[in-house]
Amino acid sequence: MSYVTGSIIKELRERKGYTQRQLAESVCVSDKTVSKWETGKGLPDVGIITELASALGVSLAELLNGEYAENRNRSGNMKKISFYVCPLCGNVIQAMGNGSYSCCGILLPAMEPEEECAGHEIQVRDMDGEYYVCMEHEMDKTHYLSFLVYATSSHVQFVKLYPEQSAEARFTKRGHGFIYACCNRHGLYRKNV
Repeated sequence: MSYVTGSIIKELRERKGYTQRQLAESVCVSDKTVSKWETGKGLPDVGIITELASALGVSLAELLNGEYAENRNRSGNMKKISFYVCPLCGNVIQAMGNGSYSCCGILLPAMEPEEECAGHEIQVRDMDGEYYVCMEHEMDKTHYLSFLVYATSSHVQFVKLYPEQSAEARFTKRGHGFIYACCNRHGLYRKNV
């Protein structure tokens, strides 16, 4: 991981609409110090780097890598749901659209649905006002479904799955939407309902 550059600090500061003085006040340094950072004549102290990232509206990993994504989703729609899964701890982040998220110091990419294939076919049955969702999928400690989700334009129902459980869930039927299934090895799958 590289260290933050002056050009990144300047770009992020300007994107936030801050003057050097406003940024300096938010991290308790002088505006001359911010000027030195931006002109490459100095670097922020490691002790304030977390506060600097927060003031600039990015994660620490984004600030250090110089790679960040702007959240452009102004009006959410549950059918545009995105999933981000940390490869280190397995944490799952769901958002109503694309965004910039990190976990364990890693900038997470949005998962893209794969084409259904053998072993990854989502089966949905309409039963008494519910969707019964299942997959014929391994559920051992090395290969399993991590979660099942039912998303409509106004609701999301999320079921976390663990190894040695059944690869199934029941969801209250709420209209047309998508069923998502996430395999820990092969990624995300989606089916229209």
